[in-house]
Amino acid sequence: MKITAIKTFAVRIPLKPKRRMISALGQQGDSEYLLVRVETDAGIEGAGEATIMARWSGETVWGAQAIVDRMLAPKLIGLDPLSIREIDAAMDGVTKDNWFAKSAIEMACWDIAGKDAGKPVYDLLDGPRRAHRIECRFSMGAYPLDRARTTAQELVELGFRTIKVKVGTNFAEDIARVKAVREVIGPDRALVIDANGGWDAETAIAAAKEMEPLNVSLFEQPTPRHDYAGLARVRKETGIEVMADDTVFDLAQARECLRNDACDVISVYPGKNGGIRKSREIAELAAEQGVACSIGSNLEWDVASAAMCHLVVGTDNMQVERYPGDILGPEYHEFSIVKNPLTIEGPYIETPTGPGLGVEVDWALAEKNSL
Repeated sequence: MKITAIKTFAVRIPLKPKRRMISALGQQGDSEYLLVRVETDAGIEGAGEATIMARWSGETVWGAQAIVDRMLAPKLIGLDPLSIREIDAAMDGVTKDNWFAKSAIEMACWDIAGKDAGKPVYDLLDGPRRAHRIECRFSMGAYPLDRARTTAQELVELGFRTIKVKVGTNFAEDIARVKAVREVIGPDRALVIDANGGWDAETAIAAAKEMEPLNVSLFEQPTPRHDYAGLARVRKETGIEVMADDTVFDLAQARECLRNDACDVISVYPGKNGGIRKSREIAELAAEQGVACSIGSNLEWDVASAAMCHLVVGTDNMQVERYPGDILGPEYHEFSIVKNPLTIEGPYIETPTGPGLGVEVDWALAEKNSL
């Protein structure tokens, strides 16, 4: 089988007003992402999604489109989409980083491979390692107190057992927000905080001490990107389990994080890591060191969310039972870009069981909402 064409669609979908995100990275009211369609001489097409936020990964939807159209696609035409490692090597030979742009092509190739085999992608990995129905946490923005309390109450009623609160903005307001959420959700639900690298080690440690009575179970990315020593300090001096996210994009960064004994769990997902295969490499390396992995998020649509589900179901060390992750992005948006949206009910998302990724992009709708 050979790749004959790679086509791109830059699309904008607004977030629901009540789901608009606020964090140390700023505010997000719309999602401007890139959809990719990989076509083959066998008549099988694959879909991928680049879930891009410039302030997070440094990529833009227009840059990703140019990278795919002008640099990656010309090198990939004629290659076998079933040879994922060869596809990855070809893309890495063209450009460094550009994780999300590469991941869109890579997940489209997995989609083709699954359709060709008549199997869901998780069966092309290690087969189902856990149930198709995945329980997630809810990621709450750095909202004002009244909104935080109202949202927390809604989440309790929806059945969420783990709630993540964004911090790393204003120290006093962050502490008050986490306290307010704990008061609403009660003592039995897990409470996670995520600074998105918005604090230095000293501030993160001070915040953790202020929040000791609130029983925070996990501190996600308390220190700036690549400050592995600072991350390790927070873990050692607070006693709270630490998740590394913004600081682990590739295998080399994962090794550095592990070498510094900087975390208890690593957040991985195909977009951030440049594809499903590379996410699995990090998960396997972490498993060798006795470190768990969970699934992260960039508020994906259904295509990338499906890829995330397949990664979780098909990979042993994606320990979402112990550390629930984030695969609820489609629920944050006003409408779906696929004809068969993923099933999301409260904290649960269902992994598609059809061939490939198991979702069908509505390309006409994508063109209608193009940038």
